[in-house]
Amino acid sequence: MIVDAHHHLWDLSVRDQDWITDPPMGVIRRSFLEPDFVAVASEVSASVLVQTVCVPEETPEFLAVAASSDVVGAVVGWVDLTSAGVGDALTALVDSPDGSWLRGIRHQVQGEPDPEWLCRKDVWNGLAAVGAHGLVYELLTLPHQMPAARRTVAALPQVGFVVDHCSKPAIGTDPGEWAASIRSLAAHENVTCKLSGLVTEADWESWSVADLRPYFEVVLDAFGPGRLMFGSDWPVCLLAATYDEWLDAARELVSELSPDEQAAIFSGTARRVYGL
Repeated sequence: MIVDAHHHLWDLSVRDQDWITDPPMGVIRRSFLEPDFVAVASEVSASVLVQTVCVPEETPEFLAVAASSDVVGAVVGWVDLTSAGVGDALTALVDSPDGSWLRGIRHQVQGEPDPEWLCRKDVWNGLAAVGAHGLVYELLTLPHQMPAARRTVAALPQVGFVVDHCSKPAIGTDPGEWAASIRSLAAHENVTCKLSGLVTEADWESWSVADLRPYFEVVLDAFGPGRLMFGSDWPVCLLAATYDEWLDAARELVSELSPDEQAAIFSGTARRVYGL
């Protein structure tokens, strides 16, 4: 069975997702709840539910979902890394009734105008607090923010980092600069990477596995199967592919690997990183 290391849920009757614009993102401008995920992810035995908006209320809601779900096995939430009270906020989450499901923290760094945001002293203090609470930190970065990410993971070797969506390479362009940055991140053993989000960085209407393969080969070579994990990025992936279409594409990408290597990407790495 598969571990899906990256998916989302949201209920628009509870909170707007103002990053979903219509058009061109109208296909996902509706609520997506846990039963909807279970219905499309029939081969998934465990999953990681990842934050979508930078508000503190979402994380306890997701922890409650995990506590009541037979599939969601871990939550990546949000706290304000720049706050002087970040340690107290993390302690409150971990010690809450459903806090055992919290395994990581993420912030939408991709939306920060400062490409050096990750290198701020207050952010580093916040990231150190994340690690001290036994949590990983997920790097949601764009290629131009990767140099700051590299300096950050080097400065905080005690923190486990996970690169979301292969740091969003522009599919169809020369991967050279992005590839160099990915390799520099992968040189640090405290970093793993999600094989996710590639289809939405390609042409939504006409992508192919061949389009994705050069970027997959870079992350595979850089991280190896033992530090690479499958994620659907559902329902965001629906902009370019159904759940099964992306799963089939990922299977084709890894088809030449050994059974043990495929098992690491589709289950083992995520189980280790998120304690599933």
